[in-house]
Amino acid sequence: MTKDFFSDERKIYDSVHGFIRLDNLEKELIESWPFQRLHYIRQLGAAFLVYPGATHTRFEHSLGVMELATRIYHNICKAVRPDVFSYIPRKGSVEYHYWRKVLRLAALCHDLGHLPFSHAAEAIFLGEKGHEQWTCKLIESPFLAPLLQRAYTEAGFQETFPDRNFVEDVAKIAVGQKQCLSYGKGSFSSWEKIVSEVITGNFFGADRIDYLLRDAISTGVAYGLFDYQQLIEMIRILPAREGEDELALGIEENGLESCEALLLARHFMHRRVYQYAGVKSFNFHLCNFMKGFVCPDAFGS
Repeated sequence: MTKDFFSDERKIYDSVHGFIRLDNLEKELIESWPFQRLHYIRQLGAAFLVYPGATHTRFEHSLGVMELATRIYHNICKAVRPDVFSYIPRKGSVEYHYWRKVLRLAALCHDLGHLPFSHAAEAIFLGEKGHEQWTCKLIESPFLAPLLQRAYTEAGFQETFPDRNFVEDVAKIAVGQKQCLSYGKGSFSSWEKIVSEVITGNFFGADRIDYLLRDAISTGVAYGLFDYQQLIEMIRILPAREGEDELALGIEENGLESCEALLLARHFMHRRVYQYAGVKSFNFHLCNFMKGFVCPDAFGS
């Protein structure tokens, strides 16, 4: 039986999602230097030179992703179709709490590998593997691995899952299946893929939902707003298609409009912010400036 490790001990008020509640270990992770450095990494790089309000950082974004990922997780484990019932942990079970904790910590850590100016510097300094590789390295580093391991031992998870590598599970869920396979991190079970997609999914992922909303609010571009609460409420786990054995995240019919609104929000945010001529111009000159400081061996292999 797990200890009462999941009670909320702290809370932070977020400008987008309201109160975000944390337990003591999550608070300790936030206070670690790998996470604190996110205070100084702007979410939109040089976009603040065009949109003065775009000074928000990866710090608050990571908190928002944890909050949204938790809401999605609660919903998909609560509203379960009969044909996928056997694949989903029972609410309140040790397995349910194990993956909830992995998800929350992975959501907090998913952007740890970002460099200053976010994506503008990534292609120059980090190459094809991008910030995800450095996210994994930080999660498994002496700075965070002992702290994460305590989440496994103090909650009593080792009694039920003695063979699980908790730190590796956090790293896998944080960066997703595609990136993990390129780093040789091993395969994903069908359930692990679902948990990772709650954060990293291209369509229903908490990362995407949060950055669209936060970027729209900070820049003042109203095109990026959509009914994300309705979207989250309608997300479901769908059975595998015929001839396949993989579960997938999908949406109920009542959520189609919110889904369409997300697609439109993404389209307009790319047009008006991410690919806006002024922003691209500043990023272009910033990249050219940084190229003069590239040292091939600075980041290792």
